[in-house]
Amino acid sequence: MPLNLTRINRSYLFAFIDSHIIHYPTPISLTYAWSFGSLAGICLVIQMLSGIFLAMHYTPNIDMAFSSVEHIMRDVQNGWLIRYIHANGASMFFIVVYAHICRGLYYGSYMEPRELLWCSGVIIFLLMMGTAFTGYVLPWGQMSFWGATVITSMVTAIPVAGQPIVQWLWGGYTVGNPTLNRFFSIHFVLPFVIAGLTLVHLALLHKEGSNSPVGSDTGVDDVPFYPYFVSKDVFAFACFLLFFATFVFYFPNVLNHPDNYIPADPLQTPAHVVPEWYFLPYYAILRSIPHKVGGIIAMGGSILILLLIPFINTSEIRNTTYRPIFKFCFWFFIADFIILMWIGQKPVKDTFILVGQIATVYYFAFFLILIPIIGKVESALVHYKLDSD
Repeated sequence: MPLNLTRINRSYLFAFIDSHIIHYPTPISLTYAWSFGSLAGICLVIQMLSGIFLAMHYTPNIDMAFSSVEHIMRDVQNGWLIRYIHANGASMFFIVVYAHICRGLYYGSYMEPRELLWCSGVIIFLLMMGTAFTGYVLPWGQMSFWGATVITSMVTAIPVAGQPIVQWLWGGYTVGNPTLNRFFSIHFVLPFVIAGLTLVHLALLHKEGSNSPVGSDTGVDDVPFYPYFVSKDVFAFACFLLFFATFVFYFPNVLNHPDNYIPADPLQTPAHVVPEWYFLPYYAILRSIPHKVGGIIAMGGSILILLLIPFINTSEIRNTTYRPIFKFCFWFFIADFIILMWIGQKPVKDTFILVGQIATVYYFAFFLILIPIIGKVESALVHYKLDSD
């Protein structure tokens, strides 16, 4: 009797859906803070779909790129909507991902046995930043051109090989048409790489399971993902869509720099070159270090340091709510990050430089000093309390 492969494949599909979606065990105590992960996936899909439609009308040529964007806005049917969804969708994506990272830090999602899950998320975040940077160059406005010039010039800090690498990136001796073509290709391909790594991220999540707010991994309080958390995520998506639509329809340009509506002019430098708002904290760290190479290392290290957290953490408690000392330092870190974001858009003056340097010191101290030391102090206090009782 011939084997019915279609029936077998269908049965495997139904079994996968049943075990990984419908009956996937999920801690009953999960709050809406856990919805940011699914929202990030929705943002990725929105960006990919809107980006594909934009690519149909965009021309990656320095003489036509700016005009092609205006053509999309003015002449393509509903082009303005697709463009504003994509432009504001990048900001929404970073808002959701920053909230997702913040929740992970607060509830100890980086702790054993989820070290690989956390590290895969950091790698996705790095690819997101690369995608956002290359995408910011494509409209070929003033900030696009000069942002690409400033950021790519940092590669010259690499000894010996720096200048050849920069020329390879540029496709010549200055930022020009080959640069725009390469950035367009990279920007188009990276989201598909992110989608692939997202599947790995989800596989690691399903392998270890979601951590709960109470920090328990016993599984005794687990409930099926469907219908309880599907309905919860749908409500979170509805709220997010309302927030997203408010920017798209009422404030479409508030998160973008006005200078990027001026065509790129290699002969006229903007008064103040700044990146998009979601890069401002790292840009502030770069400017806070007076040495060029040191600033670049600090900026890169400020992101890569997230990979170290699972291995330098010494706490036995996941939830920051039950860690009063670390809780104060955590919220001070969030305030410090906001200060860095504010400093990143300010002009280079002594006062702002000093504030940026202080904020940079605390940023690195939080990860390299406070996380390892506070964990040991809190563990010692808990053991002392148990022994005294």
